[in-house]
This record gives sequence, structure tokens and C-alpha cells, in this order.
Amino acid sequence: MSRDIGIDFGTANVLIHFKGRGIVVNEPSVVAVDSRSHEIIEVGKRAYEMIGRTPESIEIVHPLKGGVIADFDLAEAMLVLFLEKIHARRWFSKPNVLICCPSNISEIEQLSLVEATERAIGGRIFIEEESKIAAVGAGIDLTDASANMIMDIGGGTTDIAVISSGEIVNSESLKVAGDDFDLAIVQYFKEHHNLLIGERSAEEVKKLLASALPVEEGELATYDLKGRDLVSGLPRSLNVTSNHIYEAIRPQLQIIARTARRILEDTEPEMVGDIIEKGIILTGGGAMTYHLDTYLTEELGVSALRAEQPMSCVAIGTGLMLELILSGKLERKNVSEKHKLKRWFLRLKRRLIG
Repeated sequence: MSRDIGIDFGTANVLIHFKGRGIVVNEPSVVAVDSRSHEIIEVGKRAYEMIGRTPESIEIVHPLKGGVIADFDLAEAMLVLFLEKIHARRWFSKPNVLICCPSNISEIEQLSLVEATERAIGGRIFIEEESKIAAVGAGIDLTDASANMIMDIGGGTTDIAVISSGEIVNSESLKVAGDDFDLAIVQYFKEHHNLLIGERSAEEVKKLLASALPVEEGELATYDLKGRDLVSGLPRSLNVTSNHIYEAIRPQLQIIARTARRILEDTEPEMVGDIIEKGIILTGGGAMTYHLDTYLTEELGVSALRAEQPMSCVAIGTGLMLELILSGKLERKNVSEKHKLKRWFLRLKRRLIG
């Protein structure tokens, strides 16, 4: 069996790709912890299902925020448990592992991802920016000298990049993404409808109804949203439409569009010509937002196109890019060897603080 593993350490979900088997893990990046003993009770889907339904003795934790590790020990434990579910640690000895990270994160944040991965499974570890990996997963040829533009809207970050000849020439990583859509939806119904809803309800209604443009009457989808009335304190349901969700997330979409516009304005004219010809490729869970392609096309004057499998592009891309690295077509260093001393100091610092 191949020893090549790709890991998409996402804020919302962790996806693991095995060469020859495809995506073998797709689980929420959530951990349920006993707040008294600090023992892990559940991870992934089972922990996610507990959100809003736990006693005070159980804490629901998101170990990754904004595409980086917020709780190192829980992030490592979560990855170990996901790998154990599929018996990966039993199958592999010193695997080749590619992990992805948002653009523009610090070296310390990168090293934390590497350290957690090495302690979970070991092997030769490579790290690459999420925009490049998403581009490869969407079918873009990184060796192409002409420019491509990718927009990856994940749970914690939106990564927008212009890529040419295998390198990022212009990029931004925004901490405005799917999780912010959820918070905006919670706030919208609180302010405009006196209805308090939970994190899971907001995410569910987003997945069902989110639209980047107003939806005409004949196309309106509806959903019976349940929560607590802030006036009476009693349970209440509200029939909501796509236009409610459009109003809720419009400010976040405007920030993303303005950032993409700024990147285009700062890109060389010849590269902009390539992008006009090929369009902007949309990946990540946020790419599933209804009418997002149309909205961005109108805002930017460049066609925006949703990738074929937007939610899986990064995970698929890790597998494809790892093949390019191991075959020598892309030169990348084994970071588990390259930064050994720095990671030793990082471990020491973590022990002293903890």
C-alpha cells in the first residue's frame, strides 16, 4: 500500500487523502472534552452533533481557528484519533505527508502544524500553501507559465491568489470565511427577528439557503428555523428564505469581493489578461453559496467559475501535489528535517508556558 498521505487541516473539517484510495477521512474539526478530567470524549462528527446539547461538564472545542492551531494538544490528539479510525498508524511506517496551510501565516504557525502532524504519524513532512493545493485539486497545471487566479473559501480563511509558473505572485489570506458567515447569520436573526439560534442551526441554514444575490420569488427556498424568542424566552420557529441569509452574509461577501478586486488591481496586466481568459476558480465550502459565481463576475468584471468538486479540491490537491514533489517535478524540502531545531525550541516554549 502507498505511504503517501495528504492532510487538509481545515478550521471546519479535517480531510485525509491516501494515494490509491482517495479521501478516507472527512470529519468536522471538533473535539468534545470533559472539562473536569480534560479527557477527550468524542471527536469529529460525533463531537459536532453534541454542539449545543451538552451539560456544563462537557466542553466543545475547535482546535483550529483561522486556519491555524489554537489548541496544540487537542489538534494533535484529534488527528491521532482520526488516523486510528482508519488504522493508518498501523499500516504506515515513515509515510510521505503533505499538509496545507493558509497563505501569509507565520513560521511559528506553520511549525505548529508540522509538529502536530509529526507527533501524530511521523514520516517525511512537506507543507504547502492552500491556494496552490486547491489550484492543483481543481485541475490547474502549476507548471503553466500563464497566470491563474484561485479563491478558496474555507471555514476559517478565504485564500485568494494569483499563481504563475508554480509560484504565488500575489495573494491575501482573509480571516473572513464560512465560520464568519455562521456568526453573521446568528447576529442577523438576533437583531432583526429577536430569535436566538445556535451555531449548528446557523451552519445548517447557511448550507441550505445561502445566496450571494437576492433570489426571485419563484426560486426562493425556505427553511423552518428554530430558536428561542428573546422577548418571551420561549421556543419559536421562523420560516426563513434565501433572501434572509443573503442579507445576513452580504457584508462578508463584500469584503471578499473587495479583496479580490485589490489583488487584480495589483497584478501585472499580462497576468490579468490570462485571468480574464480563464476566469477565477472558486473552491472550498463557501464556493457552494448560491449565485456566488454570478456575484463575483458582476463585481470584478472577470468570470468566476466554481470548481467541479469545490469542497474536496484541497484534499485531492494534497495527493496530486505530493506526487509532483516526490517525482521531482516540484522542488520542496522535507520540513520535518529542515526545522528540527526550531521545533525543539517551540516544544520547549510550549512546556514552559503550559
